Formats: sequence, C-alpha cells, structure tokens
Amino acid sequence: MPTTTVSLDEALEELVSAEDFLDYFAVPYEIAVVQVNRLHILQRFHDYLRRHAGDMPPDDAGRYVFHQKWLRQAYEDFTHSDALTEKVFAVFRNVPSPEGGTTTFIPLDKVFR
Repeated sequence: MPTTTVSLDEALEELVSAEDFLDYFAVPYEIAVVQVNRLHILQRFHDYLRRHAGDMPPDDAGRYVFHQKWLRQAYEDFTHSDALTEKVFAVFRNVPSPEGGTTTFIPLDKVFR
C-alpha cells in the first residue's frame, strides 16, 4: 500500500482512469492493452469487487491487497482474451429473440443499474 496520510477510500475517490487505478495498485500493464480495454477492465474490476465483497478485509492494508488482487485479475482477463469474448457489458451478450435469432436488446430499466 502506498505510504500516504490519506485513507484508501480517499485515495480511491481521486482515481479517474484505468491507468490511475493500475498505477495506484502497482499492477504492471501494457499501455496497448489498457488503451483498447480500459472500460472493460474497470467494469470487470467492479464486478469482481461486488462478487467478493463479503471477503473484503476491514483494514486499509488488507483492502488495498484485496483491490490489487482483483484489479490484477481484471487486467489479466484482457491480456489473454478480448472484450467480445469476455462479454463484460450487456451489449456483447446475445439472447434468443422471440422471432428467432438473437438480439442484444437491453431494457431501459437495466441500463441505469
């Protein structure tokens, strides 16, 4: 964990880009991977944190390691795959259409969740 006088929550509020997160959590990265997948990496990171929230330690040092682990995993997901394969966002998920075939229709109530 970086040695600063701010809490992890305060530090997280200042991070705005994928590169900011990767740098703060000391996750090595290739800029080309991030440039193509930045939103996908951050969304996957968010999904991992939400999925494993019950395992998050209460202290800042433990939470830092926890965040670092899941950010590293989110980044690595896109070093070995791509956005279309990973289907992080709903627009990449095809569902059967009643008329036959598939659709990527997303109901408005699910857009703002």
